[in-house]
Parts: sequence; structure tokens; C-alpha cells
Amino acid sequence: MTKNMMNSVNSRLSDACGGLRLLRTTSSTLDLSPIKFGLKYKLKHLDWTNILSLLLWGIIAITVTVGLPPTALALEYNKEILVEADFSGRDLTDSSFTKANLRQSNFSHANLNGVSFFAANLESANLEGSDLRNATLDSARLVRANLTNALLEGAFAANARFDGAIIDGADFTDTLLRSDEQKKLCKLAKGTNPITGRDTRDTLFCP
Repeated sequence: MTKNMMNSVNSRLSDACGGLRLLRTTSSTLDLSPIKFGLKYKLKHLDWTNILSLLLWGIIAITVTVGLPPTALALEYNKEILVEADFSGRDLTDSSFTKANLRQSNFSHANLNGVSFFAANLESANLEGSDLRNATLDSARLVRANLTNALLEGAFAANARFDGAIIDGADFTDTLLRSDEQKKLCKLAKGTNPITGRDTRDTLFCP
């Protein structure tokens, strides 16, 4: 290798080393704090945005839940002794009182839609103004029960006994009854249901 070639190589090596020293010096003296600060700010801002979003959705969920009407829970009182129990004004939709002893109990103005009173003892029970639509009253004992203004539309009352029951203003539209019980009820039937506007005698197909 000639002397001129050696000088050229040494010169290039010297330039390369100088460039590396300049890069090292520049990186050590360069102030990167604004960039770091910006990244930290963005991360903090993102965190607060997420937190606020979660809080907002939580508030919306609570508001919607509180705004919804309370849902009635179907309850089971099968075969229980509930003499003189007070269920007045309660929403008992689809609950079950199968074979329960409900003598002299109070169900006045209660929502009994779809409730099962199969073979239940409702002797002298107060069912005034109650909603018994689609209820099961098969084999139930409703002797001397107060059914004033009760709504029994679509109720299943085959084999139910209504001896001495008060049925003023009761609506028996589409209620399944034994023919002999239907005749007994026609002897007592009078009045008009305040909700449906139907005459009790008409709903029982009384002659």
C-alpha cells in the first residue's frame, strides 16, 4: 500500500471517529425533558379521560336502573298456613298459593294476575278490587269470600266453590266455571265492574 493510500484511510477513520464523538456529545447535551413531559401529560390525560368515561357510564347505568319500574318477584307459599295474612295492595304476579290455608286473609286491591290458588282455602278472604286475571282457582274454596269489584277475566275456576260469596261488580268474563256454580253466582250477581264497565250478570251469561 502506498503512502498516499495510507494517508487517505487514516483521514477517513479520523473523520468517522469525530462524527461518533459529535453524536455522543450532542445526545448527552440535548434536553429531552419537554418530550418526556409531553408524553407524561398525554398519559395522564388519557388516564383521566378513561376514569371520567367509566364514572359517566356508571351514573347512566344507575339512573336507568333506578328509573325502571320495580319488577315483581313470583313467590311460593304452597301449603303454608297464612290465616288472616295481609297481602293487600301487593304485586304478587305469577306467585303460587297452591293448597295454602288463606282463611280470612286480605288480598284487597292486590295484583294477583296469573297467581295459582289451586285447592287453596280462601274462606272469608277479602279479595275486593283484586286483579285475578288468568289466575288458577281450580278446586279453591271461596266460601263467603268478598269478590266485590274483582277482575277475574280468563281465570280458571273449575270445581271452585263460591257459596255465600259477595260478587257485586265482579267481572267473570271468560272465567271457566262449573255450570252449577255459574247458576249459584247468577242468583247473587249484581253491579258493574268499575274498571271494565261490564255488568256482572252479563259476564256470567245470566238469563
